[in-house]
Amino acid sequence: MTCDTTAPETGALILERLPRVRARTGFSRSEIYRRIAAGDFPQPVKLGERASAWDSREIDRWITSRIAARDAKAAA
Repeated sequence: MTCDTTAPETGALILERLPRVRARTGFSRSEIYRRIAAGDFPQPVKLGERASAWDSREIDRWITSRIAARDAKAAA
């Protein structure tokens, strides 16, 4: 069995579990779910009865929007 260690292509669908989303955003689990409830964070994809993950592209867009909001505020 071989292991493919190449990086995924840009824009590829990658599902990220909660620990990775927490690391990327710096938010706690409760803060992520609080923002989901408020409509200010991407919803997870249900993988099974007890498993969820997030589309990495949606997380990328959310992060980009936070940076854009910061830059727009600084320019105002």
